[in-house]
Amino acid sequence: MKIHQFEDQYLSHYSYAILSECESKIVLIDPARNPQPYYDFAAQNGADIIAVIETHSHADFVSSHVEISQATKAPIYASAHTGASYDHIPFDEGSSLSFGKIVLKPLNTPGHSEDSISIVLEHHGIAKAIFSGDTLFIGDCGRPDLRESDSDASSQREKLAAKMYDSLREKILPLDDAVVLYPAHGAGTLCGKALSDANSSTIGQQRLTNWSLQEMTKEDFVQKLTTDQPFIPAYFPFDVALNKKGAAHFRPGVESVKRIDLSSEQQGSLADGVLIVDTRDEQVYKKGHLPNSVNIMDGKKFETWLGSIIGPKETFYLTGDSWRVLERLIVRTASIGYEPAIKSAFLAGPARLQTPLLDQIHFRQNQHEYTIIDVRNPSEAIEDKIFESSISVPLAEIREKIGNIPFDKPIAVHCASGYRSAIGSSLIAALLNSQVQVFDIGDFVKEFSKQPTVS
Repeated sequence: MKIHQFEDQYLSHYSYAILSECESKIVLIDPARNPQPYYDFAAQNGADIIAVIETHSHADFVSSHVEISQATKAPIYASAHTGASYDHIPFDEGSSLSFGKIVLKPLNTPGHSEDSISIVLEHHGIAKAIFSGDTLFIGDCGRPDLRESDSDASSQREKLAAKMYDSLREKILPLDDAVVLYPAHGAGTLCGKALSDANSSTIGQQRLTNWSLQEMTKEDFVQKLTTDQPFIPAYFPFDVALNKKGAAHFRPGVESVKRIDLSSEQQGSLADGVLIVDTRDEQVYKKGHLPNSVNIMDGKKFETWLGSIIGPKETFYLTGDSWRVLERLIVRTASIGYEPAIKSAFLAGPARLQTPLLDQIHFRQNQHEYTIIDVRNPSEAIEDKIFESSISVPLAEIREKIGNIPFDKPIAVHCASGYRSAIGSSLIAALLNSQVQVFDIGDFVKEFSKQPTVS
């Protein structure tokens, strides 16, 4: 038996291939949007993919479960609670999937979502591993607030949090200490708030160190789990719905994105009101960029901020300094299902708009002459308020709250280290259409903050 872990470092996502070497058969769990790595693994091991298991309908990435099933004829296994419109075999407690000397048994573990299941792997009749999806992470458990967005959202999250309490104690904790834990996410995901950098653990280790498995009342657990959770990107509900029906095939979707050559003379042909996502380094962007553009740099959190700034029903342009970079970012865009929203991709060229550089000496001595905008998450702003006069406008909320930002003075934007402030300052400038000067405080903010920096 072999368990192979695949990692998407940008979305902090883990997926798995379980190989029965004696029968040369593979079962996949929670595959990412690009199916090719799983096909390659199967070919390298001379094995066939016989099944795909979804632990729940994912919010933070698009799964290739339907595409793989169509290509390999492998059935999809998912909880009957999923509400999926694709063909699948219901996989809930009492069911099992056997191949070689391996038996996979689902546990219904609602809490992150109603349809969440965790998969226990038995080898030679002994529980060896659990694939916990978004139920139990290393150091944390899944958040309960990614599905509910109506007027009853608060009540629904508390109900799910209470179910998480029961799932962890009734389904996970009874497992032996030696059982290896394989979660669907690691540190950096927005599906939890206190995850470890480790990519696997054991039930015994988590029993000792994971806050969510410690002795406490259900009321205390619910209060702690529902407090200070990260923001929810705009694309999350979109991805849940897409995963419930199954996304279009990955490679054709990427190839269908329109690539154009845009000369300086043709810049005026771009559609009015459509945001341009400029992925160049902030220093290059500031020296010359197109109107109505936002500087979401080619960084580790590109997908997260793209799917937070751009709504799932919008279109946008994608530009960068090389086709090599753009091709890679089109693939990353597809990992959250946004590739059809790219109106066209083109190389960035000379452009007339420039971002004014902050006079750091003047700013240090005359902060009262600026409207200072803090684009960090609310919990960060509360824990470490860097400038007393700053206004908190979280980056993901700038477009809806732009009317709340005074522009009677120059605007200076900050985060913790510079990445988010580059996005925020460029977005505010685009939305205000040069009505006021907008400065990016950038990494100069480190001279004012006493806290460790987080991008």
